[in-house]
Amino acid sequence: MPYRRLPNTDAARIRALKAALRKGQQEEMATIAYPFALRQKIEFFLPKFEVAISNSKLAKEKQFDNSPKFSEHTKKARLYISHFIQVLNFCIARGELKPSARSFYGLPENSSKVPPLLTEQDLLQWGEKIITGEQNRLSKGGGSPIYCPSIALVKVNYENFKENYIRQKQFQNNSARESGNVAQYRSEADALILEIWNEVEHYFEGVKDEEEKRYMCEEYGLVYVFRRGEKEKIKRQKEAEKITLKLF
Repeated sequence: MPYRRLPNTDAARIRALKAALRKGQQEEMATIAYPFALRQKIEFFLPKFEVAISNSKLAKEKQFDNSPKFSEHTKKARLYISHFIQVLNFCIARGELKPSARSFYGLPENSSKVPPLLTEQDLLQWGEKIITGEQNRLSKGGGSPIYCPSIALVKVNYENFKENYIRQKQFQNNSARESGNVAQYRSEADALILEIWNEVEHYFEGVKDEEEKRYMCEEYGLVYVFRRGEKEKIKRQKEAEKITLKLF
């Protein structure tokens, strides 16, 4: 016999609920294959579930749409911060600035290594240090401004990155929150569908013809899956029954 397969995607859950509701609305109250109270549950629950799915999809789309822009600002911020530190080291190597100048930027005085700028947190940390450090160095008479890139260009690209970082984080938080809402509704949907399908199968359990019973249940959205070779086996059995009837 084929086995019943409960929905395992949100689209399938929506289809199952809509099918059960549609059939329930077509039937007279006395002939619905599940309790009328379940129909009321579907009517109340289905719109909320659809809205939750729609909100989750919209939140993910906003996050996805902002990702290329955020990636570009991240790339530029990393480039400008890294180049500024390299130029600072060149100035020290040429004797234009003393090694102690590195301390303004939170860098080790005797190291020319560029700090790691791999993560977003690295960029936030070092971008702030470099901008503040250049301002402090100049205000205390620590030499001429560094150019190519200037701190103004570093700041513009850093602020663009920071602004988009905050925006992207907000999109991610919104997406996670909406996904969590869908997950909660999903559990409720699964329980509701299981209850409906059990009621429907129980209602039609007196129907002797298995094919007719499946058809009646499928009208309410139940899904049955045949095992390998099962359809062919049922077909052969029916053909054999027809031949037997003809012989008698």
